Amino acid sequence: MPSETTSYVETPKSLATLREEIASGKTKATALAAGYYERIAQVNPHLNAYLNLTKERALAQAERIDALAAKGDPLPALAGIPVGIKDTLVAKGAPSTAGSKILAGYEAPYDATPVARLEAAGAVLLGKLNCDEFAMGGSNENSAYGPVHNPVDLDRVPGGSSGGSAAAVAANLAVATLGSDTGGSIRQPASFCGVVGVLPTYGRVSRYGLIAFASSLDRVGPLAANVRDAATLLGVIAGYDEQDATSSLVPVADYAAESDHGVEGLRIGVPAEYFAEGLDPEVREKIEKGIEALKAAGCTVKPVSLAHTKYAVPVYYLIATAEASANLARFDGVRYGHRSPEAKTLAGLYKNSRDEGFGPEVKRRILLGTYALSAGYYDAYYRKAQQVRRILAEEFLTAFADVDAIVTPTAPTPAFKIGEKADDPLAMYLSDIYTVTASLAGICGVSVPCGKTAAGLPVGMQVLARHFGESTAFRVARAVEAAGL
Repeated sequence: MPSETTSYVETPKSLATLREEIASGKTKATALAAGYYERIAQVNPHLNAYLNLTKERALAQAERIDALAAKGDPLPALAGIPVGIKDTLVAKGAPSTAGSKILAGYEAPYDATPVARLEAAGAVLLGKLNCDEFAMGGSNENSAYGPVHNPVDLDRVPGGSSGGSAAAVAANLAVATLGSDTGGSIRQPASFCGVVGVLPTYGRVSRYGLIAFASSLDRVGPLAANVRDAATLLGVIAGYDEQDATSSLVPVADYAAESDHGVEGLRIGVPAEYFAEGLDPEVREKIEKGIEALKAAGCTVKPVSLAHTKYAVPVYYLIATAEASANLARFDGVRYGHRSPEAKTLAGLYKNSRDEGFGPEVKRRILLGTYALSAGYYDAYYRKAQQVRRILAEEFLTAFADVDAIVTPTAPTPAFKIGEKADDPLAMYLSDIYTVTASLAGICGVSVPCGKTAAGLPVGMQVLARHFGESTAFRVARAVEAAGL
């Protein structure tokens, strides 16, 4: 392992630049893909971002794009762009483990809708990215296949659960990636690795083919090196899908084009609850500079109240674990996934297969969720949590009556050391304090880089907007990005 000062950060060229180079013949999609595989071979052993590569599929797609370019045919939006996808999203013929031993060797017979839409738009799928097991974690230390290392500092976590997705973009092991976000799993890794991460409105992107953690909270979104690239990816994967009854019929905007619009005249809300005890002083300083940059760009900044924020973490960890308990009941050793060879009875098959296949964090959350749903405790815990969830959502609706967007820190601290919180689940859960509220409310958000600490660790600003307000969130994020903090 290189020394802790070794950095593998490298910014990829933008989507527009690469697409133009392929269209003009300056670059071939096959050569671009081959170059990325060379860099993955060099860097991935140090980061552990990729779990599996899909070279045959990628090069076949790249050849199709080169053939189109050679004929002078119009190229699709993501023609030849190398991308990676989180291992919670299935891809036909590729291992899909969700970072768990219980799905070791499983290959899906179909593509997740977001994956299919990326490929239909010309993207070249490089491989599957490491993540916390079943997306349960805030550090990527819960993967059954080893932790991901932060490209900025190898001794630090990349965030979780989409740590592989964020690390891959930060280290230029992909131009852009897909992750999933249940309580902050795209936004927090984006903050820790210094990239852009998007939480779409619930229902904006199909969950068909996403291995479920908590179905009322799970969302699929992009990570990229800049806001416009992230907006372009969201425009490709968003939209109604008849395979997902929770996907929305609301029309999809041209997010990339709308992100070009300025922010003059926008009203920006700043909630005091997100700047209270526990916020790292350097993070506070960077976010405050970001707010000043928005003022300089023509925004009006005003305080808003989100008074029930303090209840968000316990509410989230009741609802998410209850849904996890129900969703993960399907992994029983009968239909697919790990089957214990030692079992002699049906009950033994269930017990042994799940005990051998699930890691400790997944077991912890299944137990918590099963308890919250059990007779005599359902009303006291799960039902009460759903009632408070409604209050949290209504607070955001009230706030958005007065402002166009809300800005907060994405995480209370920069990336922490690997192992620092591994033995303290509560401390790990509290790192989600600024992200779970938007997850519970169903609104959208973007984490955008907002400077670095004295030690060179990235800080992310979270830009939240009302339901289906992604265009506004991208506009504000572009303004922060343009400030060059």
